[in-house]
Amino acid sequence: MIFKAPQISAKELDVIQEIDSLKKRLSYLLHSSPQRWYGLLSRMTLSRAIRGSNTIEGLNITKDDAAAVVEGEEPFDEKTEAWTANECYRRAMTYVLQVANDPYFKYSEAMVKSLHFMMLEYALDKMPGQWRPGYISVVNDETREIVYVGPDAEQVPILMGELIDSLVNMDKDSRSIVNAAMAHLNLTMIHPFKDGNGRMARCLQTLVIVRDGTSAAQFCSIEEFLGNSRNVRAYYDVLALVGGGKWQPDRDALPWIRFCLNAHFIQAKTMLRRTDEMGKVWTELEEEVARKGLPKRTIFALSDGAFGYRIRNIRYRKVADVEDQTASRDLKRLVDLGLLVPQGEARGRFYVASDYIKNIREKHREKQEIEPPLKTS
Repeated sequence: MIFKAPQISAKELDVIQEIDSLKKRLSYLLHSSPQRWYGLLSRMTLSRAIRGSNTIEGLNITKDDAAAVVEGEEPFDEKTEAWTANECYRRAMTYVLQVANDPYFKYSEAMVKSLHFMMLEYALDKMPGQWRPGYISVVNDETREIVYVGPDAEQVPILMGELIDSLVNMDKDSRSIVNAAMAHLNLTMIHPFKDGNGRMARCLQTLVIVRDGTSAAQFCSIEEFLGNSRNVRAYYDVLALVGGGKWQPDRDALPWIRFCLNAHFIQAKTMLRRTDEMGKVWTELEEEVARKGLPKRTIFALSDGAFGYRIRNIRYRKVADVEDQTASRDLKRLVDLGLLVPQGEARGRFYVASDYIKNIREKHREKQEIEPPLKTS
């Protein structure tokens, strides 16, 4: 027996409908007409999701290195275990997004194990792609107390079989957002692997949602929300509340469902706000580029800088589709005009936005907090 989805009240259904409406609105805004800043938004969203999920596990990298991970580039800083873990997670998330519309995709034990191997292949001592062989517990890093004990290892293949069956036989009329949350909860509580269970659970939740044909699928992950330092404690607390310290699948999962609905609601609102801000910033940067007689392609460097990213020649060459010499000339001109500021020397050189460009971004930043619609306790 695994955790079952709880009864959903009218209040939860109202929030689910509102989330669906927000996602449809986002999808319309992004696809009704070509948006030149779509690539930046996609890269920003995926890098934030990858970084967020790994930050929860203490595998921290900078936002610039997270963006470099997404683009398959070298890190700004040294290659650490955290960098490698984020790089592996990017491969797993790329797979998830690739199979979103695959008509031949099937949930299976092999798929789950393969996804886990993608994430943990850098640490073979952690047995990537294999069920754990024995006892496992979760320890509070601050108090060093055991806060959860997983089911016996002998139960893992049986319980994971039940979880996979539940995914294969999902009720077509049920809400994917609830099914995905339950997949996350069950994998977390079964704790089938020696390590990487949290990352796997979060990635599986995203997989279930994108497979259901949700609107704006590539922007539906709540991993950015979960990895935000303001939300990590609440994430652990609700899992502890529902888990009750040990494997007890008869416990009420409603607090967890409500937490996930709040996360989706806030993330969808955040994406809409970010889309609006990006459109306004991009429009003003286009006007600035035209006013100064710059090539239109230079907006790619200015937009990266405006949103707080460091710009390297290699990154600019890729997005602007120019040769090295042209890229160097463009970037120098942006520096001469006081739009970018150079940092570092020779091969380590990069550029950041000048105060003038930063102010364009700040002018369009919305600071309103988004309130969660549901109580979780």
